[in-house]
Amino acid sequence: MQWSYFDSFNYDTKRHGSSSFFRWVLEDNWFYFLSQYAAIVLRTRREAIKNVYGKKEWADSSLEVLRLIERIGGEFHISGMENIAKSSEPVVFISNHISTLETMVFPALIAPLRDVTFVVKDSLVKHPLFGPVMRSREPVIVGRTDPRKDFEIVMTQGMELLSRGISIVVFPQSTRNDVFRPAEFNSIGVKLAKKAGVSVVPMAIKTDFWGNGKIIKEIGTLNHLKPIMIKFGESFPVSGTGKEENQKIINFIIENLKAWNGLVS
Repeated sequence: MQWSYFDSFNYDTKRHGSSSFFRWVLEDNWFYFLSQYAAIVLRTRREAIKNVYGKKEWADSSLEVLRLIERIGGEFHISGMENIAKSSEPVVFISNHISTLETMVFPALIAPLRDVTFVVKDSLVKHPLFGPVMRSREPVIVGRTDPRKDFEIVMTQGMELLSRGISIVVFPQSTRNDVFRPAEFNSIGVKLAKKAGVSVVPMAIKTDFWGNGKIIKEIGTLNHLKPIMIKFGESFPVSGTGKEENQKIINFIIENLKAWNGLVS
């Protein structure tokens, strides 16, 4: 059964977020954010180790992070959520990748509407803090060192998950980057969708509100002057080689990033 945390398919913090004195006091307080975020991560890690961290718990904890970001001044602008579950069939979500933020908040947006998991790097599932949670969600795990091996893994495991009705989020870029470089955006997500006979849902994001850390990449600085932009495009099937469809996704990302004053190389 589907549920949703939001009262509409287009979510805007300016309408839903906190604007109280409490938010004003907390804004720019990185230490407050870090303490609250750490509490969420540690609690969910314990739940995952105890095998009591399911789909609902994943979505709930993701929503906690989203609300925490709002409390410290983050402004979310999310559109196209009606495209998440237009079809009852599983899909491949394909997105650019900028920061930790999207991996933290995507479950709150997608999981209430359909079963979903991610294609992730093996370093994330081995991470002492985030590993237990990520492993509990049955991700497709790649090494990012051998493209041929990664392709085989995504095709094999991805097909199996999609056949069970589980949608998959794919970040085709090799690493997180606030500059979108189309040349680095591979077609593995499109190829998976074609092989499985499912549609793709393009996603464009601008999440440089949450920077990458110098010591711990997942924990960086926060920039309250940068709104958080997330847009889900309309789903479409993949035919032929998939080259045209991959370019269509790239164009979707570029178009939205330019509208949001994002960086495109």
